[in-house]
Amino acid sequence: MSALSTPWYITLPLVALACYGALWLYANRSIYYPIKYPQGFWDLQTELRAEDVWLHTADGVRIHGWWVRQGTGHLVTLYLHGNAGNVTYRYSRIREIAAAGSSILMLDYRGYGKSRGWPTEKGLYTDAMTAYQYLVERGYRPEQIVLHGESIGCAVAADVASRVPCAAVVLEAPFTSARDVARTVLPVLGALPIPGFDSTRKIGRIRAPLLFIQGDRDEIIPLRLGQKLFALSPEPKSFWIIEGAGHNDILEAAGPQYRRRLQLFYKSLPSLADDRREKG
Repeated sequence: MSALSTPWYITLPLVALACYGALWLYANRSIYYPIKYPQGFWDLQTELRAEDVWLHTADGVRIHGWWVRQGTGHLVTLYLHGNAGNVTYRYSRIREIAAAGSSILMLDYRGYGKSRGWPTEKGLYTDAMTAYQYLVERGYRPEQIVLHGESIGCAVAADVASRVPCAAVVLEAPFTSARDVARTVLPVLGALPIPGFDSTRKIGRIRAPLLFIQGDRDEIIPLRLGQKLFALSPEPKSFWIIEGAGHNDILEAAGPQYRRRLQLFYKSLPSLADDRREKG
């Protein structure tokens, strides 16, 4: 045995630590699937009549979004999309939300679409808060701003709504935490320190009406995780379970009811009723 050889009781922990580190890196990177410009369906911008919006975050990242104004202007939705694609993949969502009665700012997080940087949990929260402040500076009162999250965007929407006032929160394919999702999809990775995206403590601090939307056949985020978060959330709240919908086909499975449900939800908001009284 060489005098320079490393004892097994030192080598083994080092190997285990290296493997753990590699799994941790994989788990963290596997959360995000950004599609950068020019990939995507950018020609749809003209069809939507969407304007480009460029924002600068407090940590110096230039981010991009699409702005679509709806005629009445009572409500505006800050849409926080899921972990894959970019704004162009949300064409149908933009169309339906606008048709339901809300203007919409569809944000691309850092690293997505035309936005600079690379996505991180803290970065996504910063991007969303920057977009919220932009809407306020544009003249919208907090009670006119709807935060609409999709999948990982639900955690982002919950984070923003737990810190600032808003008109309402829509959570589409919601979950309790990234770790809970990982335990379901990849049990081994579920034990790793995956970035939190933990909404369990934040949801109780939201002081706005909540609408939960989820498919009963969601193959990525089990319905029970959305139901668990719903149980932790304060009133007023409602949960729309879409029969036959998976994770990525909620809009298709819901059909015309998607727009109709949003219309009814918007009309039920106290802030919209106040606006109607003032103008009446």
